[in-house]
Amino acid sequence: MTNLFESLFKDRKSPVIFTLFTLLICVMTLFVANTSTFTTSDPISFYPDDIKVQLPLEHDALPVLPDSKDQQEHRAPPVLPDSKDQQEPPKDHQELPHEGLLHWEKAFDNNVSVDLNMNWKLCKGAVMVDYMPCLDNLKAIKALKSRRHMEHRERHCPKSVPRCLLPLPKGYKVKVAWPKSRDMIWYDNVPHPKLVEYKKEQNWVVKTGEYLVFPGGGTQFKEGVNHYINFIEKTLPAIQWGKNIRVVLDAGCGVASFGGYLLDKNVITMSFAPKDEHEAQIQFALERGIPATLSVIGTQKLTFPDNGFDLIHCARCRVHWDADGGKPLYELNRILRPGGYFAWSATPVYRNDERDQKVWNAMVTVTTNMCWTVVAKTFDSSGIGLVIYQKPTSSSCYEKRKKNNPPICKNNERNQISWYTRLSSCLIPLPVDDAARWPVSWPNRLTSIPPSLSSQVDAGNKFDKDTKHWSRIVSDIYMEAPINWSTVRNVMDMNAGYGGFAAALIDRPVWVMNVVPIDMPDTLTVIFDRGLIGTYHDWCESLSTYPRTYDLIHSSFLFKNLDKRCDIVDVVVEIDRILRPDGYLLVQDSMEGIRKLGSILNTLHWSVTSYQNQFLVGRKSFWRPKP
Repeated sequence: MTNLFESLFKDRKSPVIFTLFTLLICVMTLFVANTSTFTTSDPISFYPDDIKVQLPLEHDALPVLPDSKDQQEHRAPPVLPDSKDQQEPPKDHQELPHEGLLHWEKAFDNNVSVDLNMNWKLCKGAVMVDYMPCLDNLKAIKALKSRRHMEHRERHCPKSVPRCLLPLPKGYKVKVAWPKSRDMIWYDNVPHPKLVEYKKEQNWVVKTGEYLVFPGGGTQFKEGVNHYINFIEKTLPAIQWGKNIRVVLDAGCGVASFGGYLLDKNVITMSFAPKDEHEAQIQFALERGIPATLSVIGTQKLTFPDNGFDLIHCARCRVHWDADGGKPLYELNRILRPGGYFAWSATPVYRNDERDQKVWNAMVTVTTNMCWTVVAKTFDSSGIGLVIYQKPTSSSCYEKRKKNNPPICKNNERNQISWYTRLSSCLIPLPVDDAARWPVSWPNRLTSIPPSLSSQVDAGNKFDKDTKHWSRIVSDIYMEAPINWSTVRNVMDMNAGYGGFAAALIDRPVWVMNVVPIDMPDTLTVIFDRGLIGTYHDWCESLSTYPRTYDLIHSSFLFKNLDKRCDIVDVVVEIDRILRPDGYLLVQDSMEGIRKLGSILNTLHWSVTSYQNQFLVGRKSFWRPKP
C-alpha cells in the first residue's frame, strides 16, 4: 500500500485516483480540526441540531464584569424625566463597559439591517399605561352572556393588537432594588391608591411619602406573615418549608406577602389573583420582585401542569371551592402533587354561623369524595383557624368509593395541555411507578432526574446533558454579556425546555418564570419536579401580566420557527410591553432570526449587541414616541 501511494505521488499516474485521494486527505484534516475545537449543540430536541456554539475553553481565564459599590448599594432610583418625548434616560442611567467581554459587538446598524418601515406611535388613552390586550378586551367582555363564573376575568384576546407602544406612568422611576423592594416600592410606578385605603386596617400596604410600604400584614396574618408561615409548619411539621415543600401556589394572594416571605425559607411561590379583584394587587407583587401572575379559577383550567405543586394555599382567597359540584377543587386536585397539601384558612374553618357551616359541610362532602384526608386542623393565638388536607398517593381509596363521583378522567380528557381548556368534572388518575414518587429534598431536587422523566428511555442522560449545557452557557457567555446582572430580579424564559437556564441562575438573587410554548414539547411537569415554576403560553398572543413586569427576558431558538405562526413584530411589541425600561432581552437564535430581531429593536431605539451571530442582547431604552 505504501509503495502504491509513493508511486502515485512520484509518477502522477492515475489522475482520477490521485485527485480522489487528495480530496479524502483534505476532508479528514478538516474533520480533525473541527472536532478539536470545543463546540456544543443543544442536547435535547427542543432546539435545532445544526447550530453550534463555540464556548471558551475551560482553562481560559474569562474577564468578569465588576460589581461596583454603586451597583450593590440601594441608592434612590432616578426619576424618569417628565417630558412629552421621553427619549433621554435618567441621569443615573449608566452604559455598561464592553471592554473585556467576549467580543460582544454593536450590531445591526440600520443601513445593513432588514429593511423595515416602522413608524411607531404611542398608544392613546389613560388606561393604556397598564394595558393588557387579552384581559382588557372590553368589546369581548361586554358581549359575554354571563359573568357568574368570573368569565370577565378570563382571557379574551383581540384578533389584532394595535402596534403602538405603551406610555410610561408619569414620574416613573427605575425600580427599587431587591431585596429592599420586597418591603417598599415607588408609588409613582404603580400609582393605585384605592388598595391602600381599602386595606388600611389589615396592614397590607401603607403609603409613606414617595413609597408604598408593605408591613407583612394580611387578612389572616393578624400577627404578621412570618408568624403565620411558622404557624403552618408547626401545625404540620412534615411540611418542612424549603426541604420537603419547595413549590407552592398561593390562590387569591393579595399583594403576595405570603410568597414573598416564603422566599426566606427557600420556597418558590406562584402567587395568583384575577385582575382588579383588589386594585392592582398582582402589579404590586411584581414591582416588589415577588413571583406572581394574573389568573382566575373560572370556567377554564389554570395554565399549570398536572401534579405540579407541593402545596396550595388559600387564606380567605374568595374562591367558592365547592361551586359547580366542586369543579374548582377538582382543578386543585389536578395540579396538586400526589401526597401534596392544601392549606385553607378561612372563616368556614373556625366560625359556627349558619353561612360558614354550610360552606364547611359542602367542603367536607367534596373533599371526602376526592379521597382527600384532613391531616391537621387547629387555631392560632389570634383565633385564626387552619385546616390542611392531603391528596392521596394511591388509587385504593378511589376503588373503594361506594359512588364513582366524581369519576376518574378518561385518557381523551387528559391528553391535552391546560390552555383554553374547560374545567373538568373528573379526577385525574394518579401516576404510577416512579412518576408517583415525591421529589428528593431541596436543593438536590434541582439536579436530580425528575420523577416524570424516570420512565423515558435515555431521559436521564438527556437531562444531565441539558443541565450541563445551560450551566456552561450561562457561566461562560451570559455572565460575560453586556448585562448589569445586579439590576435583574424578575426573569422570564420564553421557551424553557427542562428549565436548565433557570437552574443555572439558582445562586443569583433572581426568580424565573419558565414558559413552555403550547407548540413545543410539554416539559412543564419536569420544571415543577425540579422545584421551579412556570406556565403554558402561546407567544402569538399577549401574556397575562402587567406592563413593565420583567427585568430580563430570555429565549433560545424560539424566533426561528415562531414567525411561521405569527408576525415577529407583534411578538416584539409584546416584549416591549412586559419588559421594564433599562431591561434586557437575551436571545440565542439562528443568524437570520438574530438579524431580523435586531433590526426591529433598532427601530425601538434599543441598544443591540451580538456574539458569534447567534446571541443577542437588546437593552430597552426609555424612549417613547411623541404623543
